[in-house]
Amino acid sequence: MDKKRLSVLLASSAVAVAGFAIPAATATAKTLPPLVVCTSPQGTYADNFNPYASGSLAGTLGNVYETLFYFDAVSGHTFDLLGTNYHFSNNNKTLTVNLRHNAKWTDGKAFTAQDVVFTFNAMKKYPDADANGVWQHLASVKAVGNYQVVFTFKTVNVPFAEQYVLGSTYILPEHEWASLGDPAKAKITWDKAIGTGPFIVSYFSPQDYKFKANPNYYLGAPKVPELDYPAFTSNSSADLALAQGNVQYGNLDIPNVQKTYVAANPHNHYYFPPDNEVELYPNLTNPLLANYNVREAISLAIDRNKLSTLGETGYEAVGNPISLPLPNYKSWLDPSLPKSYLQFPAVNDAKAQQLLQAAGFRKDAHGIYAKNGKELNFSLEVVSGWSDWDEDCLLIQQDLAKIGIKITINQVNFGTYYSNIAPTASANGVKVGKYDLAISWTNSGPTPYLAYYDMLDSNGSFNVEGFKDPEVDQALNEFASTTDLAKQKQAMYKIERIAADKLPVIPLLTGAYWYEYNDTNYTGWPTKANLWITPGPANYQSAAIVMQHLKPVQ
Repeated sequence: MDKKRLSVLLASSAVAVAGFAIPAATATAKTLPPLVVCTSPQGTYADNFNPYASGSLAGTLGNVYETLFYFDAVSGHTFDLLGTNYHFSNNNKTLTVNLRHNAKWTDGKAFTAQDVVFTFNAMKKYPDADANGVWQHLASVKAVGNYQVVFTFKTVNVPFAEQYVLGSTYILPEHEWASLGDPAKAKITWDKAIGTGPFIVSYFSPQDYKFKANPNYYLGAPKVPELDYPAFTSNSSADLALAQGNVQYGNLDIPNVQKTYVAANPHNHYYFPPDNEVELYPNLTNPLLANYNVREAISLAIDRNKLSTLGETGYEAVGNPISLPLPNYKSWLDPSLPKSYLQFPAVNDAKAQQLLQAAGFRKDAHGIYAKNGKELNFSLEVVSGWSDWDEDCLLIQQDLAKIGIKITINQVNFGTYYSNIAPTASANGVKVGKYDLAISWTNSGPTPYLAYYDMLDSNGSFNVEGFKDPEVDQALNEFASTTDLAKQKQAMYKIERIAADKLPVIPLLTGAYWYEYNDTNYTGWPTKANLWITPGPANYQSAAIVMQHLKPVQ
């Protein structure tokens, strides 16, 4: 398990790993400016720094609260955070983690194994806080002294244990949270955010919030003294701030990036690598959208080439029916997959309407297909100000109107959007969000397991559509129960075909990872030539590590 480990221990000298040096923490006499960050336009901010609540502000995770380890999808490296090493035993059912001895909470109290045990037991007591379903797999969590934790699993699932137990569970301070009840409902305002991370929340308003470097961080205080997150209401206003150098670190879609951004300042740089599949998520508890013919008709009517060229200004390619970003996962493709599983057919409005008619739908007086008095009339969730997705939704609305499906676009702020699509328990036990259709992302990991597990497993943390399929669950379990690459690939091959055949989600585009940075004041950024970690600020854990790596320009 340690062959790709990348320790981010910042000791008394630089550590050279995987082709780059992680700088030691050293003091500097130079007064350095804050680094201004924009992950995406979100309108005004709500004072929410709870890592277990939906809509927590960017930087809450990573900057303030940390996991035990971070597993990077781009580089394949593992970064040691609150944990220093781990090993599996007992046929991979027992996981032992050794913790740092020098980590402290930002109120000065020591971090110990008891905080880790408290965090996991709180998720067990309050299942709505267990967004990743870790207690579906865990049997127990116990502390051994102050700096070792032993996890025992019901069944073997190595990738889940690494990605979710070690890499996606944010550790809470027991001395603060023990009296707060359900972690998902706790009110954590900016002045109550006590973490172990490299930054401390220092200021909040609805228009702006800031972090200051944590002087007692166990890896050494970051050389960036302050991070500033001003609010933007649209991509255009954020793009302008980036081009003018008023934002130095971004995750934004910038039209004509060479002309409007790079040419504006020689210190402006970008890289937009393929990252994830952008999907149109249908709420499968809606009986109309649960009808395969309806979903297939929607898919046939959408002009993905227009989404790519107009909505995404050519930065994002058309997606594929198996919902995997390519070429990232090319080595995992079933070599016998027919071409039809890797590219969509041309737009076919006539066939789309034939499918609707075959399912018993007929046009009503409004020109909308309906059945038993129920129209194919859906709302479509998108974040207001995310100009590329906003444009994509307008194009989808126009395309579906041509085949008798009415779409009402629901543009809302990010917090409302995420709350609407986030899976919540419903009466029949299926977890789905409060929406009809939504345009959204998929998650990525070192293998396709994470993307497929989150999106398609019955217990997946981003299964916002409410898909349940025993074959998919079994294939993911087969993948998780072995380290044999050949067997893992066979499991992936099964899911690739099911994803295309059953159309649980409707793939649109292969999403680009937006990443812009300005190196006027700081160096050490990930680059296209040396992409040592997932680069942009929207990946909160890697962004916090990038901040630890930066050093001032001399």
